[in-house]
Amino acid sequence: MIHRFIWILTRLGYPPGRMVEVYGREEERPQVQRTGEFQRKHQTDYGRQRVIPMSELSTAQNTMAHAWEAPTYRGAPGMSARMRIPGSKSLTNRYLLLAALADSPSRLRAPLHSRDSALMISALEALGAQFERIETGSEFGPDLLITPLNLASAPPMVKIDCGLAGTVMRFVPALAALLPGDYNFDGDPQARKRPMAALCDGLRQLGARIERSGNDSVDTLPFTLHSPGLAAASGTPAEIFIDASASSQFVSALLLIAPRLPKGLTIHHRGNAIPSVPHIEMTMQTLRNLGVRAEAVAGEYAWRVFPSTISGFDVTVEPDLSNAGPFLAAAMVTGNSVTIPGWPAPTADGSPGTTQGGDEWRTILPRLGGAVEFSNGSLTVTGPEDITRLSGVEFNLQTAGELAPTVAALVALLDSPSTLTGIGHLRGHETDRLAALVAEINRLGGLAEETADGIRVLRPVRRLPQDSPVTVQTYEDHRVATFAAVIGLHEPGVRIENVQTTAKTLPQFTALWQKMLSQWKGARS
Repeated sequence: MIHRFIWILTRLGYPPGRMVEVYGREEERPQVQRTGEFQRKHQTDYGRQRVIPMSELSTAQNTMAHAWEAPTYRGAPGMSARMRIPGSKSLTNRYLLLAALADSPSRLRAPLHSRDSALMISALEALGAQFERIETGSEFGPDLLITPLNLASAPPMVKIDCGLAGTVMRFVPALAALLPGDYNFDGDPQARKRPMAALCDGLRQLGARIERSGNDSVDTLPFTLHSPGLAAASGTPAEIFIDASASSQFVSALLLIAPRLPKGLTIHHRGNAIPSVPHIEMTMQTLRNLGVRAEAVAGEYAWRVFPSTISGFDVTVEPDLSNAGPFLAAAMVTGNSVTIPGWPAPTADGSPGTTQGGDEWRTILPRLGGAVEFSNGSLTVTGPEDITRLSGVEFNLQTAGELAPTVAALVALLDSPSTLTGIGHLRGHETDRLAALVAEINRLGGLAEETADGIRVLRPVRRLPQDSPVTVQTYEDHRVATFAAVIGLHEPGVRIENVQTTAKTLPQFTALWQKMLSQWKGARS
């Protein structure tokens, strides 16, 4: 069974020839077959490597005798590690979609290769884009050469598997609406619970028709999109109004297709505050970087994109700063140092040099006792000598909700209560993250509770070496898995059910975690 499971991991695109600890054992990962081009056999093919549904990953995991035992660091503080992180998921999937809309081929350098990006590639292939792998020797996978799709035509009926990827289930229906045809969208069981209403509302206003599945009274997956081909429809309106309070991805999805609409598009938000607004600015800046005129409407919660062609481009993807978070948190809970090369350089006044919300680690970690330094294109975080002696804090994470699970792991170790606010929208992510984090902190012996828009940690997690091991449930959520790994680095006896869910955005997580630990054993800062 262990070899069958390793085979599944290779099909998810783990780098070849690496040693990975799986449930207390190390196995040599077989070489992954490399192909010269992507071939679309069906909607779940990633090249010749099938995108494994999360349900199958869970089934495979459940056949194993044990969950993954999170390593606990027992060394002295003051060690250092240098960790290179794969490309940003948010930027990769934006650039993949825009490359499919370009007027000539594009090259994406150092993109993320994960389940989410594989699902995006498969979806774009199904719509007519073509992908070629360009090997570079990178441990994180090849560059991609993308031939754009033809907006004038599409296959007669296309079925898209969105998996559990928010960018796929929100961005790709918007893209498909540019094309004439019928498109069916579905995903993992949990994906059917994620909000979709604002996107469907916006597409209806633009002239598409959305057919709900069965007797559903709300817009969720699965559904079928019937489009006249908005890219060439003369009556397509230039202005829409949506309620994007459930997710910034609704706004980003419509902004990304706006250049190819006949009149461009102005999007007005009507509703409560939008979470993770920096992701909208990421979308706007990505469009600007490619020569598209995109601007916020002064004095309003609104954005305008003007009609434009998108020239083929050659772009290098920044490392994923959210995925860097668990490694920076590892420094915080051990008193060690972690350096992330390739971190986007802050401006002269210290402002972010990137639109990624993960850059907020530079301001979050000092409030938890960490020392943060940017030098020579790298960010280094050094943790406090003993995080458990520090007092609790309060964070409003509305602009960086994806960082909340890692922040929760850190505050769960502090000496007094902490509160995280501004993250009520996380109830609609891969799982109900607030309920999951509270449940798992409590399972580990701490005491936490939900609030209206966040969580409160009332008693820290404290475990003794003689305590019986505890298996943390991940709910098929990659951020919950890494949350547990951070706590397990400090507290003994933490096991993680289905750690393979990290393949959603970081397939190499366990191997990179072990690499960090091995560096700490061999060097002192």
